Amino acid sequence: MGVVTAAAMAVAAFATPTAADDGRRDSHAATREALRAQVRAGVPGAMGQARDAGGAWNGSAGVADLRTQRPRLPQDRFRIGSLTKAFVSVVLLQQEAEGKLDLDDTVERWLPGVVRGHGHDGRRVTVRQLLNHSSGIFNYTEDPRFEDRLTKGFLKHRFDTFTPRQLTDIAMSHRPHFKPGKGWHYSNTNYVLAGMIVEKAAGHRYGHEIRQRVIQPLGLRGTSLPGTSSGLPDPHGRAYGKLTLTPKPTDKIHDVTALNPSWAWAAGEMISTSGDLNRFYHALLRGELLPKAQQRELLTTVPMGAEAPGGRYGLGIMPTTLSCGANVWFHTGGIHGSSSLASATRDGRHTAAFNLNGDWAGDVAGLLEAEYCGTKPPATAKSRTLRAMTGLR
Repeated sequence: MGVVTAAAMAVAAFATPTAADDGRRDSHAATREALRAQVRAGVPGAMGQARDAGGAWNGSAGVADLRTQRPRLPQDRFRIGSLTKAFVSVVLLQQEAEGKLDLDDTVERWLPGVVRGHGHDGRRVTVRQLLNHSSGIFNYTEDPRFEDRLTKGFLKHRFDTFTPRQLTDIAMSHRPHFKPGKGWHYSNTNYVLAGMIVEKAAGHRYGHEIRQRVIQPLGLRGTSLPGTSSGLPDPHGRAYGKLTLTPKPTDKIHDVTALNPSWAWAAGEMISTSGDLNRFYHALLRGELLPKAQQRELLTTVPMGAEAPGGRYGLGIMPTTLSCGANVWFHTGGIHGSSSLASATRDGRHTAAFNLNGDWAGDVAGLLEAEYCGTKPPATAKSRTLRAMTGLR
C-alpha cells in the first residue's frame, strides 16, 4: 500500500484545474502550483496542509466529486494506506518501553507456527525486521491471484472480508524474498504480522491500542480504523481508480470510494485528514509519543537496496534529502482511489500532508519538493528515495 505508480496524462475532462486555498502566505506559492499540476496530470482533485512557524496553510485543486464538482475541503477524510504503518510501529515501540515485548523477539515467540512454509521460518525473523522490511517475508499483495482481486476483480470483490491469518497464509504459499536480514523488500505482510503481535502483547485488538495510545492522546478527531466497514466518515469526497497496475489515459475511471479495507488491515486500513496527519507527524518527530530509547529505534534505518538505491528505511518512516538539501522524514500511502503522503522535518516544526483522490496519476514527490524547497526541480534532481517510494504498492 505505498503510493500507486504515477501515469501519463488522463482524459481531457480533468485537464483544467480549479484551485482554492486560504491565501494567507505567499511562501506556499510553489505548493499551490504543485497541487494544480496534479490535476493537470489527470488527478480529479488534490489537497494538502502544511504547518510551520507561520501556522497552518491549506490548499486544494480540482474537485472532490466529479458528479457534483464540489471542491476538496481541509476537513475531508480519506484513506491513508501505508501511513497506517507508523501508527503500528508507535504502538509496538510503546509496548517495548513498557517491557511487554522486545524488538529482537522472534515472530515465532508471539505467533507460533504462523510464519512457516516454503522457506519461511518465524524462528529466524525478529519484530524489528518486520518493522523495517528486512524480514524477507513474501508480500501478500504481490500474489498474482490477490492482485487480480485488487484490480480487475475489484468491483466483484470490493466488500470481501479477510482475516489477518488469511492474509499471512497467502504469503506463506510463496518463497521468501530473501533470508531474514539479508536484504530489503517492502512487504505488507510484515505489518499484518506486526498488528497480530500488538494484539498478542496487549490482549486487545490492535485498533483499540492505536486509539488509546495515539488517536485519543493527540486529539485526532478525523482519524479512524474502519475494520470491515466500507464507508468513509463525513465529510469526504469520492475516490477514483482505474483498477489496473498499468493504467492508460483511455482506461475507464471507476468510483472506488466504498470498499472493505480488511484486506489491508494493519498494513493500510486507516482513515485520516491532512490536519490529523500533520499533528501525528509533529508529535512523532518531536519525540512526544516515545521514550528516548524507542525514538532512536524508530529513526534507526537500514538500506533499501536495489528498490531504492541510496534510500534508507526506519520503522514505518524514512528519511530523504531533497534537491535543495532539506532533510525530511516521510512515508507514502496508496489504496484504491487514494494516494497520500505525510512528512516532517527532523525537529517536527515543519510538517506537510497531501492526498490525491485518484490512484493512476500525479506526483506526490513533486509536492514534497515544492513545500520544503519552494521549487519544482528537474526529475533528475529529485531524491532517489522519493522516486523509488512513489512506485511501491
